[in-house]
Amino acid sequence: MKFIFADSLDYVDPAFDFIGDRSPAERQPYWDDAYPHEILGYAPYDGVLVSRGIVGDHRVKGKYTASQARRFHLVGARKFLRLDKPEFAHLDIFGDCGAFTYVQEERPPYSAGEMAEFYDECGFTHGCSVDHIIFDFDPTGQGMSGGTDDAKVRFEITLENANAFRREAQSIDASFTPLGVVQGWSPGSMAEAARRLVTMGYDYLAIGGMVPLKSPEIKLVLEAIRDVVPASTRLHILGFAKADDIDSFHGYDIASFDTTSPLIRAFKDAKQNYYLPGEGLGLRYFTSIRVPQAIENPKLQRGVKKGMFRAEELVRLEALALNSLRAFDRGAADLEETLHNVLVYSAPLVEEKPYEDCRNSTALARLAQRYRVTLAERPWKQCPCKICQDAAIDVIIFRGSNRNKRRGMHNLAVYHDHIERLDLKRAVNPNDLPRRLCAAEQ
Repeated sequence: MKFIFADSLDYVDPAFDFIGDRSPAERQPYWDDAYPHEILGYAPYDGVLVSRGIVGDHRVKGKYTASQARRFHLVGARKFLRLDKPEFAHLDIFGDCGAFTYVQEERPPYSAGEMAEFYDECGFTHGCSVDHIIFDFDPTGQGMSGGTDDAKVRFEITLENANAFRREAQSIDASFTPLGVVQGWSPGSMAEAARRLVTMGYDYLAIGGMVPLKSPEIKLVLEAIRDVVPASTRLHILGFAKADDIDSFHGYDIASFDTTSPLIRAFKDAKQNYYLPGEGLGLRYFTSIRVPQAIENPKLQRGVKKGMFRAEELVRLEALALNSLRAFDRGAADLEETLHNVLVYSAPLVEEKPYEDCRNSTALARLAQRYRVTLAERPWKQCPCKICQDAAIDVIIFRGSNRNKRRGMHNLAVYHDHIERLDLKRAVNPNDLPRRLCAAEQ
């Protein structure tokens, strides 16, 4: 099972100064920055996915600048992502259309021929057909029952594009593996889409629309699809938001999935920001310690403008919290003193009050409990990865992109090891993989 990281220009400045909180004045973003596989010294994934919508163009505003998009087209995906070294040659490069970026449009802005040429010219190893995302989902839906008129139109558009896309890939003798994208509003409709794609000649299917679904709903879809396609058909899950629950999906024989979850959760999850291997085949999670910039944080600045806090006092408390954390890391401060100084600075953020006015609040007590676990366990000292060795306690501090994304990159490495351990379990216990055969094979 391949873990494909969905990249969105996720890199950090290797020369970032944690004490001074700044990059070198001469830094050039992208050119001087490092992708996860560069800063770690190895690839913490089996491949990378790039969405056409993230690259962007005159029709869809992407995340790339105009010059970055031109360079991507000029040099190709592998060189742009700096995966052109021999040690990264085995990594897959998946591409999709980025259906979320044009979800409000009546039809996708890209044609099947255009996407086939894009994948081929940019050196992708795998390319997904042009889909139109369907958000409706009825877990009880059988066959083609149910579904809004809009969902049915998007269903047909996706299948028409898939048929054209495969023909276009064949006509240009494309070097990438085409994936037919499955969209639907129920397990039954998605199974029907998968059946039609296999009839077209696809042997690798990408299942879309999974992001908002819960694990039990995704399993219903996978089971319905596995019941109607040959066992040899490979399945890829697009945007697998339930990546931490991947162990429970082994019975569906997933060939690959893409996700940003381990990186994103480093700074978008309220509690589970830092990963470590857990007991057996599990993962452990720790809460990062929030110490935002006093003069840049919008919430703190609103408090200053309202006269609730003095800017100079917030800056002082910010420095005290940071200095205490670093002293704790060196063994020069104890846990309770450090936690107290962090909470004093956290109070204006959590309760919008000075610490003295809310020291017994429930929210602050809950935060203190999570922070105490993080400080007591010192997880950054348990990790041998280059990020944790270089950044030390700064990797656990929630503060700015260069810390937060480093923590996310560390998470990618831990998660990739987690997937490899699960695959080893699957290899040792082949009975964990009940392959479902379609009626034609029984």
